[in-house]
Amino acid sequence: MKLFGVTDVGRHRKDNQDSFVFRELDGAALLLVCDGMGGAQAGSVASSVAVETFSAFVEERFAQGPRDDPEWWEDTLAEACAQANQKVFELAQANPEYRGMGTTLVAALALPGESYVVNVGDSRCYLLENGMIRQVTVDHSLVQLLVDRGEITAEEARRHPQKNLITRALGVEPAVACDLLRVETGQGSRLLLCSDGLSNVLPDLVLLRTSLEERGPEELCRRLVDMTLEQGAPDNVTVVLAEL
Repeated sequence: MKLFGVTDVGRHRKDNQDSFVFRELDGAALLLVCDGMGGAQAGSVASSVAVETFSAFVEERFAQGPRDDPEWWEDTLAEACAQANQKVFELAQANPEYRGMGTTLVAALALPGESYVVNVGDSRCYLLENGMIRQVTVDHSLVQLLVDRGEITAEEARRHPQKNLITRALGVEPAVACDLLRVETGQGSRLLLCSDGLSNVLPDLVLLRTSLEERGPEELCRRLVDMTLEQGAPDNVTVVLAEL
């Protein structure tokens, strides 16, 4: 298993409000990306606190859990998400300068043969395998709702003026609903997690084509960020990759 992650402030932002982590956990891996909102300082606080809280809980549970119990891992990710939400929400309530802050969250716990994914907001998880790419997560966003209703196409959503409006975020309310998914992953499969600073700029087919050029995780991550910067990178951009 090979892991790597990288982030960049982009071409137009003064501050980087994205946070991420990737860690090996005794034959498994934890990947996590958060994209903060609520002003420069508040957004970076929200994303970093969410990453720290979420990852600490998952690592603690990993040391205790049965490797062959899917419900255990789904419950672990759901509870980690709930704890991260509570921590960010409490900080926002206690500090006037943090009021209204929040963050997206997408995480994957990769175990032999399968991976567990959780998401809130529009940061994404992709699965790349067998020459194909699949978006595992579904964005919690206004444009995704319009796509689901058939009012716009997925390509039109990429150019929509309200593409950055999300319908669900971690830390904004006392509780938040998260999506939980279980994904079969074989040897050589790649899990790619990213903030919308990447996915809003590079189409899925570009991600796939670049991945198929046989780059290792570090080279691929850095190349994707460079390509985003070459396209203008209007937002912070973060990508984390696991080659299983």
